[in-house]
Amino acid sequence: MKADNPLKEYLEEMKKIEGYPHGRDEDILELSDPPHYTACPNPYINEFIEKYGTPYDEETDEYHREPYVGDVSEGKNDPIYNAHSYHTKVPYKAIMKYIEHYTDEGDIVFDGFCGTGMTGVAAQMLNRKAVLSDLSPAATFIAYNYNTPVDIDAFQEKAERILEEVEEECGWMYQTYHFNTRSSDREYLGKGTINYTVWSDVFICPYCGGEIVFWDAAVDKESGKVLKEFLCSACEAEITKKECEKSWVTFHDKSIGQEITQAKQVPVMLNYTFDGKRYEKIPDENDLKLIEEIESLDIPYWYPTYRMPEGYNTQQPKKSHGITHVHHFYTKRNLLYIANVFSHLSKKTLIYWFTSAISRLTKMYKFMPIKKNGKIADRRTGNVSGTFYIPSLFDENTPLILLKRKINDCQEVWKHNLFHNLITTQSITNFDETQNNNIDYIFTDPPFGDNLMYSELNFLWESWLKVFTNNETEAIVNKTQGKSLIEYSELMLQSFKEYYRVLKPKRWITVVFHNSKSSVWNAIQEAMMKAGFVIANVSILDKQQGSFKQVTSTGAVKNDLVISAYKPDKKFENRFLENAGEGMEEDFIRMQLDNLTPTPNIERTEKMLYSKMLSYYLKHGYIVRYDSSEFYEMLRNTFYEADGYWFADSNQLEQYLEYKKKMKLDGIVGSAFAAEKLLVYDEKTAIRWLYDYIEEPKDYSTIYTNFTKISNIAEDDIPELKEMLENNFIFENGKYRRPQSQDEELTVRKKREKELVRDFNTILLEAKNSRKKIKSCRNEALVYGFEMLYQKGKFGEILTVAKQLDKKILERNSEVRDFIEIAEIKTGNY
Repeated sequence: MKADNPLKEYLEEMKKIEGYPHGRDEDILELSDPPHYTACPNPYINEFIEKYGTPYDEETDEYHREPYVGDVSEGKNDPIYNAHSYHTKVPYKAIMKYIEHYTDEGDIVFDGFCGTGMTGVAAQMLNRKAVLSDLSPAATFIAYNYNTPVDIDAFQEKAERILEEVEEECGWMYQTYHFNTRSSDREYLGKGTINYTVWSDVFICPYCGGEIVFWDAAVDKESGKVLKEFLCSACEAEITKKECEKSWVTFHDKSIGQEITQAKQVPVMLNYTFDGKRYEKIPDENDLKLIEEIESLDIPYWYPTYRMPEGYNTQQPKKSHGITHVHHFYTKRNLLYIANVFSHLSKKTLIYWFTSAISRLTKMYKFMPIKKNGKIADRRTGNVSGTFYIPSLFDENTPLILLKRKINDCQEVWKHNLFHNLITTQSITNFDETQNNNIDYIFTDPPFGDNLMYSELNFLWESWLKVFTNNETEAIVNKTQGKSLIEYSELMLQSFKEYYRVLKPKRWITVVFHNSKSSVWNAIQEAMMKAGFVIANVSILDKQQGSFKQVTSTGAVKNDLVISAYKPDKKFENRFLENAGEGMEEDFIRMQLDNLTPTPNIERTEKMLYSKMLSYYLKHGYIVRYDSSEFYEMLRNTFYEADGYWFADSNQLEQYLEYKKKMKLDGIVGSAFAAEKLLVYDEKTAIRWLYDYIEEPKDYSTIYTNFTKISNIAEDDIPELKEMLENNFIFENGKYRRPQSQDEELTVRKKREKELVRDFNTILLEAKNSRKKIKSCRNEALVYGFEMLYQKGKFGEILTVAKQLDKKILERNSEVRDFIEIAEIKTGNY
C-alpha cells in the first residue's frame, strides 16, 4: 500500500482530531512512516481497510461464533514479548487464540488501546491484518516496529558500526584499574571494562548528624541482605531509613542554566571484566577521579532536557531525589554515551533499538544483592514497574553491554514481522474518519482507572522521540488531570461507542481487565452496555494453572478478567429500535442464547438472562413489560431447560446433554463441577453455586462446610446461608434438594420474591424517614424494588432511595444506576 498524498498535506486537517499529539510538525513527520504508521491521526485508515478488508453485506453475512472459553496461558517468557519493555502487555500468543477463534484469514482486527502492538503481532502470525491505535506516540512507535518488515542484516551491520564508533570515543569512561590483590604491593595488571556500577543514597544520622552511606551501613555483605535496621558508623545508634533525612547537594546544571538541589548518591561497588573474568571492587581513587572528570565535561550531542510534567508518578523522584528534568534520570556518564549513540541514529529501527534499552540505563534500575560463594557476587535488578521510582541502591548499567544484547533481541522480533499493519496515533474516543461496520474483531486492553498513568510513564521515551501524548482524552483517574471516576467512565463510554460503531454486526469484542476495584469494573461493563454491546461471557484468569473459571458479569474483581461481548445483529437492532422493544423479549433472549456456548454457563441461568434483558431495555429507555415471574413463564413456554440452564432450540439442548454425558464419564459432577466453574462473590452466584452443588440432596452441615470454602462475598448484604437454602430449595427428610416440579419452582419463586419485597420496603422506609446515608443493603432487593417502581412509573420514589444510597453502593451496581438514570430523565431531574 502506498500513500496517495504526502502526510504533510493532511496535518492541518489531522490537528482537528482528538488525541493529536504535542510536537512540532517536522518531528511528527520525521517519526512517521506513512501510510502504515503516523505519529498523529492516520489519514490512510480507510484506504487500508478498503484494500485488505471485506465490506459488510447484511444480506449475505453468515458469520456466527460463540464466546471463546478455552484455557489460555500467559506465555510471557518469549523473546518477542520481552524485546521492548512496556507498563502492561498481553502476551501475543494468548491473543492469537482469540483471534483464531473469532476471525478468518484476511479479516481485519482492531485495537484502539494497542500499547506495544501485541494484537498486531498476533494477527500477523495468523495472516490477519490489524489496525492499531494508541494515544501515546511512544506506544505507537513501539507498535510500528513490532508490525513492520525489517532488513535484519542491514540493521545489525549499522547498529554494530554505531557502537564501534561510540566506543572509540566513550569507551574510556567505563574502564577501571585492575590490580593483583594477592600480592602485597597491589601489582597493576591492566584495565578492565566495567559491567555495572552500584550507587548508594547517603543519609544523615538523626542522632549525631553524620553522613551514612546506605550501602556501607545497611547491606550485610555476608548474607547479601538489605537490613531494615542498621547502625550509624559514627555514633553506632540503631536506626531505620525512615528515621533519616537524605544528604543533599546543590550544583549548577549547565543543561538548563539553573541551580539544582538533589539527593547525594555515591558509587560503592564496581563489577568489571578483566582477561575474561568478572571481579568486584570498591571504587578506588582512580575510579572516583574518572567520575569527577566526566562530571566536568560538556556533552556535545543533543539530549532531552524537558521538565518532568506534574503528575501522580512524577512526584516520587522529585520529592525523594530532586529529579525534576528528564536528563536527571541518567548518570552523566550514561547520558553522554547514549546521547552520542542517539546522534548516529537515522532509521526508525535504530531508534526502536535505542528506546528498548534506555529504561535500563536510568537511575531507576534497582540493585538487589545476592550472596554467592560467601560474598555479594550477583544481583537481581529491574525497574519498579508502573511508576518512576529511584531506589536507594541503583545499578548503573554499561550501555555498550546492554545495547549489544538488544541487537539480538530486536532481530528476534523482526524475524516474525511478515507484513505491514496500520498504526495511528490518536484517541479512540473519536474515530470519525473511520467508516461504520468495517472491523471484523476487536481485542483490547484499555487503561483501568488509576492503575497506570501512561502519559506520565511514557514521558521519558517520548522525550527522545520529541513527540508527546496529548492527555486531554486519556481515560484514567488522575487528580492532576482533574479526572475522577466520572470523567473516566465518560471517556470509556465514548471509546466503546466508537468500538461499537466500527465493528461489523454479530462480531465480537474481547476486553482484558486488570483492576481489583469493583467501581472501575462496573464502569467498564456499564460503558460497554451503554455503547450497545451485549456481554456474553466473563472469565477469570488463573495465573497459577493458566486456566479460566467462569464468573458473572457483575461484582468485585480480584483477578485479571476477560470479557467477551458481541454487537447485535443489524436486523434485530433495527426492529428493536422501531418497536421500542415491544414484543422483542423472546428475540433478545434467543439472540443471547445463540451467542453462548452450549455448556453450563451462568449466562444461561434465568436470573442472568433476565438481568441482561432488563439492562438492554433500560439502556434504551424502553418499558420493561415482563416482571421476573412473567419472564420465567416466557422461558418455560419458548425455550428448553436442563439443570437450571436455558437453551434456544433442540440442537443446543442436544449439545448440552452430550456435554453433560461426557462430564459424567470423566467423573466431573456435582460440587466438583460447580467449584471449578463458578466464582462466588454475590447473591446470584451464591444461589447458582448452591443449585449446582445440591445435585443430590444434602444436609446443612455438608453444604455449609463446602460453601464457606469457596464463598468470597465482601460487598453485598446477602441473606445467611440457611435463609438462602430455605427460600430457594425444598427441605425434606433433613436435607435440602432442588425444586423438581413446576409447582415447586413457582412456590420457591413466590417465597423469594416476597422476601425481596420485604427487604426493599425496609430500604424504602429508611430512605424516606432518615437523613443518614444507607451504607449497605441487599443488592438483589434494591434491584427488584427499583424494577417494581419502574414498571409502576413511580420514578420519584426511585430517586428518593437513590439520594440516600452511599456512593459505594452506586459504584458497584450498574443495574441500580440504570434505573436512577432513567428516573432522572423521566422526572427531568438530571
